[in-house]
Formats: sequence, C-alpha cells, structure tokens
Amino acid sequence: MASDRKFWNKIARKYATSKISDMASYEYTLARTQSHLLQTDQVLELGCGTGSMALVLAPCVGAYLGTDLSDEMIAIAREKNAAEGIAHLRFDTFDLGAHQMDQQFDAILAFNLLHLVPDLNAALRRIDHMLKPGGVFISKTICYSSDWRGIALRAIMAVVPILRAFGKAPYAKITTIPDLHSRIDALGYEVLEQGNHPASPPRRYIVARKPV
Repeated sequence: MASDRKFWNKIARKYATSKISDMASYEYTLARTQSHLLQTDQVLELGCGTGSMALVLAPCVGAYLGTDLSDEMIAIAREKNAAEGIAHLRFDTFDLGAHQMDQQFDAILAFNLLHLVPDLNAALRRIDHMLKPGGVFISKTICYSSDWRGIALRAIMAVVPILRAFGKAPYAKITTIPDLHSRIDALGYEVLEQGNHPASPPRRYIVARKPV
C-alpha cells in the first residue's frame, strides 16, 4: 500500500480544504452515527482523513482514536485537534489493509473506506477482531446502482488501474449493496440500520452489531 500512502500524502493538504459535496447527507450521517454511540464508548475510526468527523463525534464518547493510512492526513488531523483541544481524541497512522490491533473497541467507524481496501473480506475480519462482542460497526460505502449513474461509475472505475499505475489514483474496487451486505452478514452481525445517503450513486450506510 506504499503507492496509495504516497497518493494520499500528496493530496492531503488540498483534500483538507475541499468542500463537502453533499452537506445534507454528511450531517445526516453524523447525527445517525452519534445516536448509536454512548458517552462511555471507546471508538476507533478507520480512514479518518483529516479528522473532520472525529472532531465532531469525539466529544460525545469516552475515548476516540482516529486512524488513517496517510501520515500527512494524520498530521493535519493533529493540527486541527491542537486547536480544538479534545483531550481524549488521538490520531495515528494505521493500515487496515495490512494490520489489526490487539485492542478492542466498543464501536468501529469506517466512512468512505471499504472500497479502498485491497481485500474487503480480510479487512472485515480485522475489524471483527478489533470490535468487542456486542459492539457496533458503522460504515458508509459507495456502491454501484442500476441507473445511469451506476453505469457512469463503472466506466470511471474501468480507468482507475491505469491512473493508479501513474500515481494519479489509489486502489479502489466498488461493489454492489447486496454483495456488501452479504459480506457483513457472513460475520453474523445484526444490521440495526441501513440506508443510502445520498441515494445515487448510493453511499450505503450500515450500522451492524457484533454478536455477544
């Protein structure tokens, strides 16, 4: 994943200043996620980027660890938190595509990440390892749809391997909503909430509880 780390490090500062394209969906995701978290929860966010969501959610929980593959993204997230001063919020580099932690968490969050890991099943197994029994896994993932937007997205994804070869794109592999659910179902998780925010192309929002 060295090439992907290099890509995200290169665009991190530009990414940090980019505007959120769908603020309504972003705010809805934040609100729904917050409703599933407890004040005592130990939370891990995977693929936290520059820490925007972490800074909003961390004050609502007991401890929050935001992680990302990119060193530069984490540096920016730490700069933001230095200004905010949230004592129980930490940021660190972590590659879900290659590693797992021995520590377990009450909640694990993965927003706009699962389509970026090379082996989705392996990544989900690592998440399962790091999640406490009874804990919640909350994810939001772009998926293919059957409308014209889904067709256009497939066309775009067809050239991603070429762009990646020249360092112009990271690894990415998009799946369908039924396939994504089947992979999470295979872990034995109970889906507590699901929806598409936005609807097309769908960003599938899933809240799933690990068996006790």
